[in-house]
Amino acid sequence: MKTIHQLAAELAAGKTSSRALVELALARIDDPAGEGARAFLRTHADAALLQASACDQLRLCGIVPSPLAGIPVSVKDLFDIAGEVTRAGSRVRDDAAPAAADAAVVARLRQAGAIIVGRTNTVEFAFSGLGLNPHFGTPKNPWDRATGRIPGGSSCGAAVSVADGMAAMGLGTDTGGSVRIPAALCGLTGFKPTARRIPKDGCFPLSTTLDSIGPIAHSVACCALIDSVLAGQEPQVPTALPLAGLRLGVIQDYVLAGLDAGVAQAFEQALIRLSRAGARLTDVRFAALGRLPHINRHGGMVMPEAYAIHRTLIAARRAGYDPRVASRVLRGAEVSAADYIDVQNERAAMIAESARITAPFDAWLMPTVVMVAPPIAPLENDDLLYNQTDYAILRNPSVVNFLDGCALTIPCHEPGSGPVGLSVVGQGGCDRRVLAMGLAMESALRVSH
Repeated sequence: MKTIHQLAAELAAGKTSSRALVELALARIDDPAGEGARAFLRTHADAALLQASACDQLRLCGIVPSPLAGIPVSVKDLFDIAGEVTRAGSRVRDDAAPAAADAAVVARLRQAGAIIVGRTNTVEFAFSGLGLNPHFGTPKNPWDRATGRIPGGSSCGAAVSVADGMAAMGLGTDTGGSVRIPAALCGLTGFKPTARRIPKDGCFPLSTTLDSIGPIAHSVACCALIDSVLAGQEPQVPTALPLAGLRLGVIQDYVLAGLDAGVAQAFEQALIRLSRAGARLTDVRFAALGRLPHINRHGGMVMPEAYAIHRTLIAARRAGYDPRVASRVLRGAEVSAADYIDVQNERAAMIAESARITAPFDAWLMPTVVMVAPPIAPLENDDLLYNQTDYAILRNPSVVNFLDGCALTIPCHEPGSGPVGLSVVGQGGCDRRVLAMGLAMESALRVSH
């Protein structure tokens, strides 16, 4: 599949048109043999084609607002689109009032000239890292479709829309890995920004503290371009930082425990490639991470914040919720104010500890997810397996949200094997520097797939 910059170059050279790109994206969505019916909850075919034609006319007049102009993209079903109901992957919001205005990030994408082809499927209310949705179906991971493996979540449709060429970028949210997990499991690139950088106005929340908004795409440059647009900055890609001499910490505690064999091997090979390219890798101890399960034993911040958001709706319509989501929301009712404040204090202390430990390094590295994508069917039928797998898949990426950091996941697996992501993690506010490092790492890690 082509990157945003490759598509932009073809548009600039007259080798294609925005209308042709949108027609192709819509054809892939509508293909009965594909995953479009499960990846998308709604398409905007007529509006997208009209906007594409208008974009082509503007281009003929020399009006090109950004490299994103005329490129088809998708947005997760958590973002408001004016005149539409934002269902958040749930049937209990079917009769909610239509949005009065676009979400802030949707407006910024439109201003940059992006063409929104539709809204993508998500775990109900974004409350899982697996990607299953019993209401609208679960899109299959592009790897090993014969088995039917999870796409990762909660931004499941966003990742599949990009992997299958239904969009050049999928806009997602990330509360504990919901951009990076599906990106990693589907062999794509994803970026979780520092939460405060991107406005969340018009985005249905899961956790008001931990939610962040970021892209899933085919390259680091794609993610960097989208990130600049979402942040309200000049649409651009930073200059790649050379790998030679970069100081990269490899966290040894917590995030390397229990890796499956394929992930462990891909991660080790990725470290070797980065070292051979001149990066200076150092093993780092961060023992405090081992306390995270205890700190979050009552549900952390997500469950009480989710309950605060849902308490009225779930009291009236609990039967309409995915039972697994409902049980998590209701656990939030059991969290005391003192427990919630304890988590906030523990988080502040661990953020300070992280800053101290990682200060000597430009970034730190870990596997994005501890396993390759497991099959869907066993997870649908076994609540215990579902919860155990979800916990394992969320473990590594949720560390970054807890530490208020930013992180990029880059594919690092061998061709034909289960997709694996390498996470490049920075302290909060270091987003553009992490993306600049990722541009160089991507080249070193690139294996022809």
